[in-house]
Amino acid sequence: MDYTADWFEALIRGRSRGLVPSLLRAGLWWSRCPYAMTVLVRNSLYDLGRFSIVHAEVPVISVGNLTLGGTGKTPCVEYIARYFRASATIVVILSRGVGVEHGPNDEALVLEENLPDVPHLQGRDRAVLAKLAVEELEAELLILDDGFQHRRLARDLDIVLLDATQPITEEYLFPRGLLREGIGGLRRAQVVLWTRCDQVAPEKLLRQRHWLSNRFPQLLQATTRHAAIGWIEEGEETEEQSWQNDLSWLKGRSVAAFCGIGHPAAFARTLKDLGVNLIAFRSFPDHYAYTRDDVRELHGWAEHFSPETIIATSQKDFVKLRLADLGGRRFGAVRVGLQFLEGEAEFQQRLSSVLAKSAG
Repeated sequence: MDYTADWFEALIRGRSRGLVPSLLRAGLWWSRCPYAMTVLVRNSLYDLGRFSIVHAEVPVISVGNLTLGGTGKTPCVEYIARYFRASATIVVILSRGVGVEHGPNDEALVLEENLPDVPHLQGRDRAVLAKLAVEELEAELLILDDGFQHRRLARDLDIVLLDATQPITEEYLFPRGLLREGIGGLRRAQVVLWTRCDQVAPEKLLRQRHWLSNRFPQLLQATTRHAAIGWIEEGEETEEQSWQNDLSWLKGRSVAAFCGIGHPAAFARTLKDLGVNLIAFRSFPDHYAYTRDDVRELHGWAEHFSPETIIATSQKDFVKLRLADLGGRRFGAVRVGLQFLEGEAEFQQRLSSVLAKSAG
């Protein structure tokens, strides 16, 4: 039996049929109880003031989600940082960091590449990082990446991302599903950004938004999509290369792609939306650490395609590989950015109010 992320998702979504998957789902249903109790007790202790909450000297904006896996937090963090940097605000990003013990992880490398003037501090104790950011880096605003469940550091604005392609009403608490905590946790939030809204039927999105409005009327809701905004290659820049918005040259080209991100199907959809001929696609676990053997195998995989084939990956994977080519084929990454479909002005107003409140 193949115990992969795809296998687990098929199991919890009910796509795996038969006696064994049904028994496994029943077991996961009951095994979620200890996790649920732990989360409930922890949040209650914070709500009752039994666990101390540290207040930073500058405003803090948290970007997080309710589920495990990718909802597109990194492009959102980048969007917010760019918004404040446009007004010369000194911004510092704080994150826990997966695999930070071995150096900056993929998310940190992407943010460093896209936001070279915004420091990114990673570590377990983000309250300590906040103090360091203010005292040593003279931060005027802190962005807490993946911070919704991090209760120790107080925040002035909680933004939660919800994937429109995975209705929150159909989720279960981990390990039966992908919920990190119960849906009631949204009472702590002020803003919900629906992501990947272009990949779901409008009526399905509308039903989700209405349900959320009825349950949590305090939430500002906005809709977004993740769009391809650039192409990146290692080495010298070309006319078709990095940071350019025009990706029309990819249309009709044969592309073989791979990625190790939280939502690989979304990346495949992004490529197809560019009009490429996606002839092969493979996925690795989220935050995958590529080894020499993996790179060697990827070279061999790429060599099976015609010399004109383009090998594409996500920026999170590219920053870890940094290869000039794969199997002698042109190799690069599609850079993805957050684009608003509805509610951008209201969202920006909510961001600005954080600094205005601090100044007042």
